[in-house]
Amino acid sequence: MSDKPLAGIKIIDFTHVQAGPACTQMLAWFGADVIKVERPGSGDVTRGQLRDMPDADALYFTMLNSNKRGLTLDTKQAAGKEVLERLIKESDVMVENFGPGALDRMGFTWEHIQSLNPGMILASVKGFSDGHHYEDLKVYENVAQCAGGAASTTGYWKGENSGPTISSAALGDSNTGMHLAIGILTAYIGKQKTGKGQKVAVSMQDAVLNLCRVKMRDQLRLDKVGYLEEYPQYPHEMEAFADGVVPRGANAGGGGQPGWILKCKGWETDPNAYIYFTVQGHAWGPICDALGKPEWKDDPAYNTPRGRQPHIMDIFATIEDFIKDKTKFEAVDIFRKFDIPCAPVQSMKELLHDKSLIASGTIVEVPHKVRGSYTTLGSPIKYSGFKPEITASPILGEHTDAVLAELGYNAADIAAMHASKAV
Repeated sequence: MSDKPLAGIKIIDFTHVQAGPACTQMLAWFGADVIKVERPGSGDVTRGQLRDMPDADALYFTMLNSNKRGLTLDTKQAAGKEVLERLIKESDVMVENFGPGALDRMGFTWEHIQSLNPGMILASVKGFSDGHHYEDLKVYENVAQCAGGAASTTGYWKGENSGPTISSAALGDSNTGMHLAIGILTAYIGKQKTGKGQKVAVSMQDAVLNLCRVKMRDQLRLDKVGYLEEYPQYPHEMEAFADGVVPRGANAGGGGQPGWILKCKGWETDPNAYIYFTVQGHAWGPICDALGKPEWKDDPAYNTPRGRQPHIMDIFATIEDFIKDKTKFEAVDIFRKFDIPCAPVQSMKELLHDKSLIASGTIVEVPHKVRGSYTTLGSPIKYSGFKPEITASPILGEHTDAVLAELGYNAADIAAMHASKAV
């Protein structure tokens, strides 16, 4: 028995693309036996999407399916259906992100699954919650960001680039997968107490909205007060609050601490030569010291949040002037000595080669049978008792024969299933 925390938990991974695979990959990192079930001959669509190498699984697939075993199965064939039934009897969790009703049409209703295994946890990624007036809509990442409130509160509120903006962070996909992982583990702990399985679902809209909690907070405040004093529109552009809807805040802090993206040396040619700087109330004295502005400490126009807000952009301009001859890393090294919350804007290229992230296992290199190796992201969660070991994503059907043998099929049975393309 492995010493990994989730060892002994068997998961049928009936997911594809990103939200579901992100969920099951995390559980596989922590020791669960995740069996990715795919269609023979084609498999998960991301195997072939955005390829960087011909005839090799795309990074889109490899980076979301580490540590899993691969089984190909045609559930439309009687033999394939029987394999899935055996698998359900021996597994703890089934995770799916099919469209509404797909499992039912496959012959695997919740009632049938329960009859095969009363302890089964059926975990689903949905676009919208069951019963929602949009439950029939097909949902992808950016659709979820719009439906969940992220896009309406992101971006600039005026100018030619104004309008709702999508985040490149996977708020709809991977975020929903993380929420579902929490739901699965909670249901599994519940099953230890009752012996009964249950259905667990997370909608992409709900998962995005959950991350927009502070913007819902702002809507409730706006309903009461009529304006939001920490937003850059206040007090200069009060008409931004006239419609009673939370406006887009651009790069504002969002948590009651004003913050902004500031240019550093080289910004004219480097699109990421910036830092994020936060004006934290209790750090105002150190900020004045860092900038060489001791006179601001006792000036009522500067030494309280309310006093600063009418000219907060002027304060940021002063800070920007102070760092105009410093690289983003030099600027952060100055401010960190004063305990000021700030960070460089880091590009994907910089992060890929970040020595700290490599040392911590956040970025790892994984051997692969076809690619040779690939770089991927490791576990963002760190433990004192064990270090998740990241292994390669499975080649299509790589573990089919092994899984079938574990389910009790003999060599002749397995050969016959291959011949009929049931697997």
